[in-house]
Amino acid sequence: MALTKIESRQRIKMRIRKNIKGTPEKPRLSVFRSNKQIYVQVIDDVSNTTLISACSKEKELTGQKGDKKNQAAQVGKLLAAKCREKGIEAVVFDRNGYRYHGRIKSLADAAREGGLKF
Repeated sequence: MALTKIESRQRIKMRIRKNIKGTPEKPRLSVFRSNKQIYVQVIDDVSNTTLISACSKEKELTGQKGDKKNQAAQVGKLLAAKCREKGIEAVVFDRNGYRYHGRIKSLADAAREGGLKF
């Protein structure tokens, strides 16, 4: 029986996650993409805590215009600014089973421009 789209993404996600671990020095940057919004978390897997989060529904971003790729880029810049305030410079990127193109790529590029290293 063929896998559904969600089941195949979960398999890819688990295959990626077995190699990626977030530490306090280099936490994991996890991306979730819904149909309308994009959510990002910086996670320390050792203590199982979310250090920083950002999404496209933030107050600073609600007035922004543009398509979803521009929205994702704005979230990436906002996340990079929040990370700089907390003193986080390097992260491990977790694309969460999504292909690295479109909104995921624009978010990652904007976060790199904002000063994050991954």
